[in-house]
Amino acid sequence: MFDWANSAYNLVITSTIFPAYYTAITFTDAHGDRVDFFGLRVVNTALSNFALSVAYLLMAFVLPILSSVADFKGNKKTFMMAFTYLGGIACMGLFFFKLETLEWGIICFTLAAMGYVGGVLFNNSYLPQIATVDQQDRVSAQGFAYGYIGCVTIQVICFVFILKPEWFGITDPTFAPRLSFLLVGLWWIGFAQIPFKKLPDGTRNNERVTKHVLSKGFGELQDVWRRLKGIPEIKRFLPAFFFYAMGVQTVMIVAAAFGEKVLHLGAPKLIATILLIQLVAIGGAYLMSLLARFIGNVRVLILVVCVWIGICIAAFYINHEIHFYILAALVGLVMGGIQSLSRSTYSKLLPAGEADTASFFSFYDVTEKIAIVIGLFSFALIEQVTNNIRYSALSLGLFFVMGLVLLVRMLLLKKAVQE
Repeated sequence: MFDWANSAYNLVITSTIFPAYYTAITFTDAHGDRVDFFGLRVVNTALSNFALSVAYLLMAFVLPILSSVADFKGNKKTFMMAFTYLGGIACMGLFFFKLETLEWGIICFTLAAMGYVGGVLFNNSYLPQIATVDQQDRVSAQGFAYGYIGCVTIQVICFVFILKPEWFGITDPTFAPRLSFLLVGLWWIGFAQIPFKKLPDGTRNNERVTKHVLSKGFGELQDVWRRLKGIPEIKRFLPAFFFYAMGVQTVMIVAAAFGEKVLHLGAPKLIATILLIQLVAIGGAYLMSLLARFIGNVRVLILVVCVWIGICIAAFYINHEIHFYILAALVGLVMGGIQSLSRSTYSKLLPAGEADTASFFSFYDVTEKIAIVIGLFSFALIEQVTNNIRYSALSLGLFFVMGLVLLVRMLLLKKAVQE
């Protein structure tokens, strides 16, 4: 249900209504797709991607400290709640976002991303506690499936306001999208109360959190890495995950803006397309989990990464909306699967009986967040320099190629050890 709650942000704010609204209001006849942000002239989509890069970079530094405190105090649910409220309230703040309040909108957009990232870390760290090893693939996939169903539900509700504003007496064309942002914040905070009530609180102690404990965060990451280096498979898996996560997360974030800039599809078609992605992703998450039972997690990840490489190449040559819909269906098929399978693969490779799961998943999340920073920053920089978003999309294929090489290496080394 936490996935159900926070996926509303991931779909409406990251992938559909916000990118379409943002791209539309920041394109003017006078300046084209260039905007002024605190006196700097920037390409509009590059600005939003730079903002997300900053959010993820900040979280990559903050999360190790907070996960250390959470392990020390046994209160990771408290942090999970704090980030949820931060993200939800920031989404509500986007209700006041117009072109003349661009700086306010980007700040709220950045804070919402930070709230989402922080909540996901502490949510992920519960997986080894609530599911046995043989059930973690299924539970992880079920979480993502609930997330897709939940976000599609809130998306449809928002879709009604956007497509049929006259039903509600709405005359301001910006009101329906801004209302959607407000509804996302309420949805996120509201449904999160279910896991907040059901998840265990953890074992607390009465000691004060000292400067030593705060500084312990990065030392704890180093300790986790030293321990993980003793597990050959996870030592090989993390670099592969790092590279293909650069591509996966960036594609998910920029898909709507890409479709609007390249094909000028308009908000209704973009939203419908992203809805298609989410619906296909529900089946994709379960399909990949099922395939993993028969051929193994790594082999499935290799197949999925190959599909991602093809998607990046095809995106460079796309010139018709039907091509975009086909690519969207493929993205949906592999998007949920690669996320849920990556999370459960890492979880299953963790040392059995570890209590400090927040620290282990902090390492996993820091790896992913740094990957996102590099992916988004390179995507934005290439567009800013070339003024062509197609080159940015093509460049993501290189990250997937690196991930593929490392996954194949992992599989071959595993075979060699078994023989």
